[in-house]
This record gives sequence, structure tokens and C-alpha cells, in this order.
Amino acid sequence: MTINPPSACRTATFAGGCFWCTESDFKKVPGVEAVVSGYTGGSLPDPTYEAVCRGTTGHYEAVQVHYDPERVSYSELLDIFWRSIDPTDSGGQFVDRGPQYRPAVFFASEEEKQLAEASKRALEASGRFSAPLATAIRPLAVFYPAEEYHQDYDRKAPQHYQAYRRNSGRDQFLRRLWVDAPDQTAPPTPANDQGANSFPADEIRKKLTPLQYRVVREDATEPPFDNPYWDNHEEGIYVDIVSGEPLFSSRDKYDSGTGWPSFKRPLEAANIVEKEDRRLFTTRTEVRSRQGDSHLGHVFPDGPPPEGRRYCINSAALRFIPRSALAQEGYGDYARLFQAAAS
Repeated sequence: MTINPPSACRTATFAGGCFWCTESDFKKVPGVEAVVSGYTGGSLPDPTYEAVCRGTTGHYEAVQVHYDPERVSYSELLDIFWRSIDPTDSGGQFVDRGPQYRPAVFFASEEEKQLAEASKRALEASGRFSAPLATAIRPLAVFYPAEEYHQDYDRKAPQHYQAYRRNSGRDQFLRRLWVDAPDQTAPPTPANDQGANSFPADEIRKKLTPLQYRVVREDATEPPFDNPYWDNHEEGIYVDIVSGEPLFSSRDKYDSGTGWPSFKRPLEAANIVEKEDRRLFTTRTEVRSRQGDSHLGHVFPDGPPPEGRRYCINSAALRFIPRSALAQEGYGDYARLFQAAAS
């Protein structure tokens, strides 16, 4: 990846957990000309996302911020950085755990080092945190830009990014922590928390087939044995076709004999909403997605042990991401499910 910021720009490097979020926050800052997601601080030359995700290379997920010092100072960028992370957490950031998600400031000069250390001391002295600050201040090593599909991820895959950010807990934590500080320089933009209101009907109609729209928005049911995934045996995960939020895994899929995809349990229980359904002269439990508010199907108490539940889901409400495409599609963290199975 090649970035050509204006010649007057300077570069600052930060690690704040998931680089999608850190990149997105800094791009909103007036005076920032470009932000690049990448990896730094490790021992492996030219690392890949898959290698860094294993947590064994020593790399951090980081961003390089190219900024105009006439419009925003390094000290202001430090303030923005502290206000977009949990600086007391040395084990990761929010839902993302592992050494690759540790927070850090990487300095490229003695001046940056002194400014970073002074900024950290001021934050510690403020008393805002009851726990000690665990964010490292380290000399900048080689910075490797991440794969192209990670760059500008909030714009390339806005639905998946919004669903991820909402479920990460980042914005909820930051709103609670900084509620009394309205003068912060660049508050993170909270992810949309309005479910179906996040996805206008006209946009969904353009994106989906007529059957898919009837299922997810009009609570229809597709024909059994005549849908894409009822007999799909490939390894991978199933995501909401509207929001992209992860819902089910092939590891929990089984043949129930009904003609619809059936799962023993959700992949991400927080993304599943259960509602009482009194239609069809009986009481059933409807299953919907949290972010997309898509009608998925129903859950029944006749599944295999030990849970004894059968999530009977419409293929039309799902998009399948094969194991081989998880990283490219932005779901690389789920590859561990199948690595564990192989071992």
C-alpha cells in the first residue's frame, strides 16, 4: 500500500486495539490527512494478518497518522488517543484479547517520547482511572502496512464495522468514562444502536433479492430443501445478510431433516434476539439479529444434547463466509475456531 500525504505532514504511530477502530477515530480529526492500519513492534519481517492474529509475533495492531502540524499538534493527537482507549488494560482492548491488541504509543524522536511521557503522567495525575495506566511508550520499530482490505475498513464494510464496534464495548466504555468532559478534542463517534433504523428499507431492497427481503423484513419463510444452505457442509461462518454481524458457525450446524439450516447454538449469542411469536395459532420463539433486526427463523426445544435447542434459520437471512475467506472478509478472528478443530 502506498500513501502520499502532503510533504508538510508529520507521522505519529499509535496502537489502540483493533486498528479498524483506531483508524476510524483518527480520520475524523481536522488536520489529519491520512491514516494507515498496520503492524509494528514485532520480530517477524513483513507479517500477515493471520500471523499477527496468533499473538506470537510480538506485533501490535497499530496505525500511522499523517497529520498537518499547523492544524493539529502531536500533543492533541495524544489527548485524542487516550480518550479512545482503555489505557489501564494491558491484555488487549475491550472485546479483543491478546498481545496484538495491547495499547501503546510509539515515538520516533526524543521530543515525541518526552511529550508522550508527560501526557501519560498528566492522565495518571488526573485521577480519572482507579487502576494504574498500563499503556507502553516504546521506540518506533519498522511499521508494516496491513493488507489492503483492512484499510478504510469502516467505509469498505460499514455494516460489519458498525456491528463489530457496537458489540466490542468500546463506545459504551468511553461514553461512561468521559461523560463529564464535553470539551474533548475528537470524541469517538458512537456506533449506531438503532437496529433496523440503521439500514433504510430502500437500500436493503436494492441489496437483497425479493425473497431475501420478504424473509428479513416481512417475516416470511423460504421453501424447505430449496434454499442455498440447508445441505451446505463447507467450513465457515454465517453472518446476517443485512448487517454482517456473525451469527452461526458450521461447527454447530447439523442435519435436522427439516430442509432448513439448523444449528445447535449461536456463534455470538449477543447478536441473537429471541421474541415470543403468537402467529399461526401457536406460541413459538422467533429469532432475530440484534443489529440488523432481521427475521432469521425460530428456535425449538428439540435439538441435540446437551443444549437441546434447534435454531431453524432461513438461508435467505444469511450470508456464508467460507473458512478460506474469513481474513479477507474481515472475520479473521474466527479462523481460530477451525484451527482448534484441526488440532
